[in-house]
Amino acid sequence: MPHQPLCVTEDSRQHTRDLLRRVGDTWSLVVVSQLVDGPRRFTELMRALPDISHRMLAKTLRTLNRDGLVSRTSYPEVPPRVEYDLTPLGHTLLIPLNTLTTWAETHSSEMEDNRTRFDQAQENKHKPHGPL
Repeated sequence: MPHQPLCVTEDSRQHTRDLLRRVGDTWSLVVVSQLVDGPRRFTELMRALPDISHRMLAKTLRTLNRDGLVSRTSYPEVPPRVEYDLTPLGHTLLIPLNTLTTWAETHSSEMEDNRTRFDQAQENKHKPHGPL
C-alpha cells in the first residue's frame, strides 16, 4: 500500500509541529482524556489529576479552549459553576490520538531496546581499545 508523502509543504510541517507541541505537552493529552466521557467541572478535573497544579490546569484548559478543542461553559449560579467539555473539533482528535497512543504502547519496548543498544554502541565507541 503506497504511503502519501507527509509534511511536504512548510504549512503542513508547521501545522503538524503545532499539533504535536499541543498534544505532546505534559498535560493536554491527560486533560483531553478526562473529558472523553462528557463535561467536567474544574474541581472534578483537579481531583482526577492530583499531580497537576491549579495554575497548570487552568493554563492547559485555557490553551485547549483557545485552540477550539475544549469548550468552557459558565453557569450563573451561586457558587459559580464552570464546566469544560470537548468540542466537536476536540472529538475529531480522539481517533488519531488513540492510534498514536496504541502505536506508542505497542512499540515502546522495541524502542527502549533500540535506545539501549544505541547507547551501548556509543559507549563502546568512546572506550579506549587495547593496552595503553
